[in-house]
Amino acid sequence: MLSLVDCLGLCDLTEEEILSIAEHEHIPDVIAAEMGDYLVHSPDGVPMIKRIILDDIEAAVQNGQEEHAQQLRRVLKHFIATHPEFTPEEREPA
Repeated sequence: MLSLVDCLGLCDLTEEEILSIAEHEHIPDVIAAEMGDYLVHSPDGVPMIKRIILDDIEAAVQNGQEEHAQQLRRVLKHFIATHPEFTPEEREPA
């Protein structure tokens, strides 16, 4: 059986990015890794992952989880920095 650690070596996302997808989609981490790997290699996938992380930030803020929201902001900043598919205007987190 594959673990999240096994999947990390197979996809172009960090553990935190995968966990954000899992949180957003309410799916197991390993499934989120597979989904994330698919998205990061599809034409519209990178903006979709950005939207997922932004949604997670919004949910954390609404639930009073400011520390979690800050951590997710760091995840978003790293994601944008490491995925050059973004235009310069998209590089600044909302």
